Amino acid sequence: MTAVAADAPVRAVRPRHLAGTGALLRLALRRDRLMIPAWVLALGLSFAAIGASFEAVYDTAAQRAGLAVSMNHNGSMRALYGPVFSDSVGGLVAWRMAGFGAVLAAVMSLLIVVRHTREEEESGRQELLSACVVGRRAPLTAALLTALLADILLAVLIAGGLALSGRPAAGSLALGLAVGGTGTLFAGLAAIAAQLTESARLAKGLTGAVLGLAFALRAAGDAATAAAGSPLTWASPIGWAENLRPYAGERWGMLLLFAAATALAGATAYALTARRDLGMSFLPARPGPAVAPRSLSGAFGLAWRLQRTTLLGWTLGFLCAGAVFGGIAEGAADLVGGNRQTREIVARMGGQQGLTEAFLATMAGMLGMVAALYAAGAVLRLRSEETAERAEPVLAGAVSRLRWAGSHLAVAYGGSAVILASGGLGLGLSYGLSAADLSGQLGPVVAASLSQVPAVWTLTGLAVLVLGLLPKAIGAVWALIGGCLAIGWIGPSLAFPAWVMKLSPYSHLPKLPGADVTAAPLVWLLALSALFALVGLVGVRRRDIG
Repeated sequence: MTAVAADAPVRAVRPRHLAGTGALLRLALRRDRLMIPAWVLALGLSFAAIGASFEAVYDTAAQRAGLAVSMNHNGSMRALYGPVFSDSVGGLVAWRMAGFGAVLAAVMSLLIVVRHTREEEESGRQELLSACVVGRRAPLTAALLTALLADILLAVLIAGGLALSGRPAAGSLALGLAVGGTGTLFAGLAAIAAQLTESARLAKGLTGAVLGLAFALRAAGDAATAAAGSPLTWASPIGWAENLRPYAGERWGMLLLFAAATALAGATAYALTARRDLGMSFLPARPGPAVAPRSLSGAFGLAWRLQRTTLLGWTLGFLCAGAVFGGIAEGAADLVGGNRQTREIVARMGGQQGLTEAFLATMAGMLGMVAALYAAGAVLRLRSEETAERAEPVLAGAVSRLRWAGSHLAVAYGGSAVILASGGLGLGLSYGLSAADLSGQLGPVVAASLSQVPAVWTLTGLAVLVLGLLPKAIGAVWALIGGCLAIGWIGPSLAFPAWVMKLSPYSHLPKLPGADVTAAPLVWLLALSALFALVGLVGVRRRDIG
C-alpha cells in the first residue's frame, strides 16, 4: 500500500508537464496560419518550378551530362551548390536546390520555434498562460510540434510536386525528407538556443550562426572534393542532406543520422527548460555601463544602438557572399556552355552584354533583392518597439514621433546602402583578383551593386507605408518582398510575361556592369520611395502608438 501510494504521484507528474499542449498547438497554428502556408508553398513549389526549368533548358541527356561534368570540375560552383551526383533532371534539381532548400527550411523552423518559446516569454504572454493549466514543457512541445508539422508539409509538397512532374518517386521522397529533416533538426537547435539566451533576437542570431557555420563547413568540404566525402561535409547537417543523394542511389540510412541528431537536440532542450525559471536563461545579458555614453542621448543614438549588431552581421554576410559570387564569375562560361536557352536566361537576368558581365549583373541583382529583407526588418523594428511598449517611454519625453521614426528609417535606408556597398566590394575584389584586373573591375562592380539602391529603397518606402497606415498588416511587407524575389529569381527561367516582370522595381534598373545607364528610372524609383515614406510617416504621426 505504501509503495503504491508513494509511486502514484511520480507517475502522475509526467502527464502534467505536458498539460495544455493541444490547446497551445492549436493557438500556434492559428497564429501562423498565414506564415506557415506562405513558407511551405513558396519553397515547396520552387522545386517543381526549377525542375521544369531544367527540363526546358537542358532538354537532351548530352547537355545535362555536360553541365554535370563542368560543375563537378569547378570548385567554386561546388562550394556554392555542391557536387552533381546524377545528370538526370531530378539529379540537377537536387544539386541546385537541396542545399538552399535545407537552409530555408532551417530558417522557417527556427523562426517558428523561437516565436512560440522565447518571444512568448519575452512579451509576458507565457507567464499569463502558465497561470492556467499549462504544463512546464507544454509550450516547448507545442512549438516543436508546430515546426514539425510545417516541415512535414514542406517535405510532402516537395516530394509530391516532383513526383507529379514525372521525377522518380524514390528520389522525390528522398529530396523532400532531406529538406524537411534539416528543418526539423534546426527546430531542435533553435529550442536549445531559446533556453540559453535571454531574448528572441539572440536566440535567432545564435541559431542563425550555427546555420551559417553548417553552410560554410559544407561549402569548404565540397570545394575540396567532388565526392562529398570530406570530413567537413559530414560535419554539417546540410552535408547530410546532400549525402542522402536523391535520384542517385538514395542512401536511406542518412535519415537515421537526422533522427538521432534531432532526438538529441530535443532531449537537450527539454533538459534545459526543466532547469530554469520562466523568463530566465543560462546566458544572461551583460549589465550595461553605469553611465550611458553621449551617443545614447538622442533618438538616433538609441536607434543605432538597437540596430548596429544586425547591420554588422548583414554587412559581413554580404561581404562574404559577394566574395563567393565573384569567385565563380570566371566559371560562368562553364555553367552556360553552348546552351542557347541558358544564355537567353542569363541575358534576361543580367542584360545583353558579355556573358561574364551579365553574370556579375545577375549576382548584383541577387544582392539587391536580398538587401530588401534587411531594410524591411530595420523598418519594422519600429513596430516591435511599439508592441513591446518600449516606444511609449521614449515618446513620453521630448522626442516627437517623426524624430523617433526617422531615426530608425535613417538606419534602414543608410544601412541598406552600406550592405550593398559591402557586397559589391566583396564581389569586385574576388572577381578582380581572379581576372587579374583588380583596378579595372572593382569600381564598375561596386557601382553595379549600388545601382540596386533605388529598388531597395522603393520596397523600404512600401514598408514605411504599411507601418504607418496598416500596422497590423505588416505581413504584407514580407509578401511583397517575397513576390519580388520570386519574379527576379524564377521569372527569367520560366519566361514570365513582361507586365509581370515590370511589377518588380528591380526590373527597371540598368543591368550593370556593362549596360547603358538611364537616369529616368532611377529618379522615378527614388521619388516613389520618398512618396511612400512620406505618406507612411504621416500615418505614424496620426495613428495610435501600439
